[in-house]
Amino acid sequence: MPIADPIARLVRELARLPGIGEKTAQRLAFHILDAGPEYAGELAGAIVGVVRDVRCCSSCQTLTDRDPCPICADPERDARMLCVVEGVPDLLAIERTREYRGRYHVLHGALSPLEGVTPSDIRIRELLARLESEPAEEVVLATNSDVEGEATALYLTKLLKPIGIKVTRIAQGVPMGGDLEYADEVTLARALAGRREL
Repeated sequence: MPIADPIARLVRELARLPGIGEKTAQRLAFHILDAGPEYAGELAGAIVGVVRDVRCCSSCQTLTDRDPCPICADPERDARMLCVVEGVPDLLAIERTREYRGRYHVLHGALSPLEGVTPSDIRIRELLARLESEPAEEVVLATNSDVEGEATALYLTKLLKPIGIKVTRIAQGVPMGGDLEYADEVTLARALAGRREL
């Protein structure tokens, strides 16, 4: 059954979102229609507002509507520690733990020579400039444990060690609730290498 052009256009645009297929896009489009014009207006306003008002923090490069962002502006944060993450979702995941009270630097990507992502494509220059103006005692590398994240961590280590900054890497290994028999060899090897005394 053919659908009206405006609905088809909305489905096409929603399907362009990551992780959204055509069927999910159709469900979302019909949900928007069923919710009424007020909801559609609020949703459209939120989308326009996020594009208009959100920018990168001049210090940590996270996405914010204020500069500096609330984390950089917080005097309770330990300025001696800087946690480097690939993206804003990683920052949010670390914040949810409520264990880390330092500051952050968001790279907005990871090195991937096969995909043409080089050091100039992510926020490494900004990190180095920041460390000159705001020296840190420790940089915690919290990049992903995939090939790109490991390459990025190694590259940053080679850049930062000669400066005299303590560089650490987040521990990696068997997740809580995971069964050892299902863990791969690399994960188990990391878990053994990163063991600590109880």
